[in-house]
Amino acid sequence: MTAAQRWILTLTSLAAFMIALDGTIVTTALTTIRRSLHASTASLEWTVSAYILTFAVLMLTGAALGDRFGRRRVFVAGLTLFTAASAACGLAGTVGELIAARAVQGAGAAVIMPLAVARLGAAFPLRERGRAMGLSAGIIGLATACGPLVGGVVAQGLAWQWLFWVNVPVGVLVVAGVLTQMTETHGPRARLDLGGVVLTTGGVLGLVWALVRGNDVGWLSGETLGSLVAGAALTVAFVLWERRAPAPMVPMRFFAQRTFSAANVSSFLLTGSMYGELYFLAQYFQTVLHYGPFGAGLALQALGLAGVALLADHRAGYPAMIPVLIISGTGISTAIPPVQKAVVGAVRPQEIGQAAGVFSMLRQLGALFGTAVGVAVFAGSGSYASAQSFTDGFVAALEVGSGLAAVGGLVALVLSRQRGTEPAAGAAAPLEQEQEQEAGAAAGL
Repeated sequence: MTAAQRWILTLTSLAAFMIALDGTIVTTALTTIRRSLHASTASLEWTVSAYILTFAVLMLTGAALGDRFGRRRVFVAGLTLFTAASAACGLAGTVGELIAARAVQGAGAAVIMPLAVARLGAAFPLRERGRAMGLSAGIIGLATACGPLVGGVVAQGLAWQWLFWVNVPVGVLVVAGVLTQMTETHGPRARLDLGGVVLTTGGVLGLVWALVRGNDVGWLSGETLGSLVAGAALTVAFVLWERRAPAPMVPMRFFAQRTFSAANVSSFLLTGSMYGELYFLAQYFQTVLHYGPFGAGLALQALGLAGVALLADHRAGYPAMIPVLIISGTGISTAIPPVQKAVVGAVRPQEIGQAAGVFSMLRQLGALFGTAVGVAVFAGSGSYASAQSFTDGFVAALEVGSGLAAVGGLVALVLSRQRGTEPAAGAAAPLEQEQEQEAGAAAGL
């Protein structure tokens, strides 16, 4: 790698590490936050969902702003917003203030992540891009795995507020590095698709609201059914709008390629299963097995699904869960890099920013969907009233998560089979040459 490539890999990976860490670091402290702020089940979920919601629906807007006004400039703005919102989370005195700050934090993350992927993808030629993205994905995976452990250490050794204060010095360092070591680049300066932003935000909010409120107000209530209908209608309207918009935030022609579609659907489902489990697993260790936050975090360095659900039903301790946690964690870590590479490799170099934004948006929507479904299943089968009641809900939620992961695996088979039906090497050569030339030029900038 050249010096410029090393700096881009380091700074984008560090920024992505901070975003990924913040997505899981809170999981181990949810029990502590619930008790400290007297949060209900629904409001506790929103401390996670508010972050994921704004992260998901504003991600493509962040990518478009970077293309239009300069990726370095907008990247720095996103880092600054995320850092300031992290400080606001640390200062929150009520669960409402925490939820609001988390929503702003997600908006900053929505700008950071797609621009980090776009800069990384453009900095390396096609033949080296997979390795660079694999390194970055490994760092993100490390952050995801370490988040619960770090969260447990901080929540037990200091206070839950420090979960957010740790972002401040890291954010400042990354901003300084970007300003001194990155040059400015632009993408296609298309018009912002504000109609698409409004429609997708409303659609996702309606669907998630129904999942969050269904157990409290009834699944056949006017509020739940109205939210579902409104969310579905706005989602359909979003698709129709994007098909006709002059500068769509999600070019629907991307999904005409089976590789692109299969990779995104697989990522959506696998991420949903992962986050649905992460939300409850730390609480299970603390509520049922009576670990402290640190012990619960230590037990969450890997992910578990069906095997954990079976063992949890018998209240097995952490040592008994280690084999299935390792197997599940290995599956997740080996699935993510090739899926990400398939997405950015299916489009032209000038479209990498949009493709990365679509991939990241759907991945975060998967996290939001998995968390919301998991909480809905938990609330329908259990509660926080007792260890047994929590275990009942926890097992039911994990069984659903296991199903999501299984479907994601089946979709991934479509991706692997499709590779055998790609155009012949001679037909693809002009596009590959174009990608290498443009990516090399971008790296030289």
